[in-house]
Amino acid sequence: MTKGEMAAKLNEANAFLPGKRVKLDFGDEGIVMLDGNANQVTEEDGDADTTIKVAWADWQAMADGQLDGMTAFMQGKLKVEGDMSNAMQLQGVLAKLKQ
Repeated sequence: MTKGEMAAKLNEANAFLPGKRVKLDFGDEGIVMLDGNANQVTEEDGDADTTIKVAWADWQAMADGQLDGMTAFMQGKLKVEGDMSNAMQLQGVLAKLKQ
């Protein structure tokens, strides 16, 4: 799955946290914004309540169930800036990718 396909699938599944903006920053691979204020998922950058920094390959491993999010965090593969509680809710976002 490409980043664009993932963003489209998340948008169709309404995979955002109501009232919160969560940015998935994949470095050179780009951004996916889960915008709970505008009720949409886009590939546009902007201010966010929480920013999750993770390599695209690690994100895909998490989405495939090959890498646990907490393990990625403890290994430094996943970094969280801002409101940590929003990051904890992203497990539900990953679940929507599998539907």
